[in-house]
Amino acid sequence: IGGGAAWRPPRSCEDYWGEWKHCRGLRHAFHHYYAHGELPDCGRWREDYEACRAWERDRAAAAQEALCKSERARVMEKQKYAPVWKLRKSPPPDWYLPLDHDKSN
Repeated sequence: IGGGAAWRPPRSCEDYWGEWKHCRGLRHAFHHYYAHGELPDCGRWREDYEACRAWERDRAAAAQEALCKSERARVMEKQKYAPVWKLRKSPPPDWYLPLDHDKSN
């Protein structure tokens, strides 16, 4: 955590508010339900917005800690999923052949 008055929240408070509004939208809820089989949990965005406002209003250390902890959790969440495709270092040796080269007609 940064020190004192020089520290700023990782995002502006309006960003947290916008993410919360987006998360609660019907289109996003439908997409999230379709993709994940459950409705999105938007509570963290609202909590982060409240903590951000508390930081702006009072420079509360608890709000600062809550925002840092929440952002760290978001980063860790993104990192826990392995890539779907294995990345290649070079193309396959027969990359230039037509796709149906192994079919016998």
